[in-house]
Amino acid sequence: MDYLQAGGPTLLGSNYEPVNQKVWEVVKESGPVTGLFHPYEMKLAEKIHECMPWVEMYRCLASGTEADMVAIRIARTYTGKQRIVKVGGAYHGWSDQLVYSLHIPYTKTFEAHGIPKEVSENTSEFFPGDVAGLRKVLEENEKAGGTAAVIIEPFGPESGTRPVAKDFAAKVRELCDEFHTLLIFDEVVTAFRVGPGGAQGYFNVKPDLTVFGKIVAGGYPMAGGVGGSEEIMSCIAAGVKAGKKKAYVGGTLTANPLSCAAGYFAIDEIIRQDAAMKAGENGDKLCDGIQKLIDKYELPFVTWNTGSIVHFEVSGVMYLSAADPDVFKKIPERQQYIEEFGAALTANGVITLAGSRIYTSMADNDETIAETLNAFEEVFSNIER
Repeated sequence: MDYLQAGGPTLLGSNYEPVNQKVWEVVKESGPVTGLFHPYEMKLAEKIHECMPWVEMYRCLASGTEADMVAIRIARTYTGKQRIVKVGGAYHGWSDQLVYSLHIPYTKTFEAHGIPKEVSENTSEFFPGDVAGLRKVLEENEKAGGTAAVIIEPFGPESGTRPVAKDFAAKVRELCDEFHTLLIFDEVVTAFRVGPGGAQGYFNVKPDLTVFGKIVAGGYPMAGGVGGSEEIMSCIAAGVKAGKKKAYVGGTLTANPLSCAAGYFAIDEIIRQDAAMKAGENGDKLCDGIQKLIDKYELPFVTWNTGSIVHFEVSGVMYLSAADPDVFKKIPERQQYIEEFGAALTANGVITLAGSRIYTSMADNDETIAETLNAFEEVFSNIER
């Protein structure tokens, strides 16, 4: 049972044939890459706008990492400010400026080797869900010219591994307005998975920029994008444009026919099939079953879900504190626990994301969920007290 689902984008299920057939027809006609504008680039942008009206203009990119990079560049160009604020522990791709306090808040550049220290001088963080802490960071940044953007995952960092209050996104929006700062939603995982309107539709909170990932190509390669208001997105440019303040963005392969067609057909099918709802119901059933097994075997584990995003914590590696003097000893110990747990599930036929997260899909059903719970029980029953 595949619950990695390519990191989340294949909401319809693995290798979904109806989309494959339609994509193949487009590729037969134009080839996978042309370097030119293709009709499905426009169709994909229109489909995203239809679901998320705040995305008035959309730019295809090659990955979620690249989309986060571009969103930051747009924010700095539009505002004229340099500083960026992220949530501690969040992952927004592996670019130089955002590989900062990954997984565990306030670890700063612990995992950022090979990157000059000055690259992250304009990056700050606040503790997950701490709105008062964000205010303090924004106030401090005002003394140094202000903040270009605050970037968040609306459900909390690492797809909600550290859950936040339901009004968190709305409160961050209020602070961004107060400090004249752009709000970026990283919806690499949540776009279309939590519903056609993504997290912004779920919370009814308008971001200035939205970052998309693999789902905008339906799980096919070269997948990412950024969208927002026409005014802000108009900062993007390539080539020679004298006299215009621009965020330089290029990429021959980014808006290729293969990826754009795949994204358009996949999103269209997700909406038509109500795939987010079906996958979410599967996530509810699976999470409920895992909880019953945790209770049965009296294990100190925690499970919860946001629809089709199912979390289960068996070692709490991301909940360690940078203030703990033994933190660097505990990280490898807890990492080993989670790797062994994930390997045990794999040995029993269940593929997860790092032994701590599951993405259900529309393709799951009562039979696959029962098989999955049997695998969890086999592992749980063999855990030494």
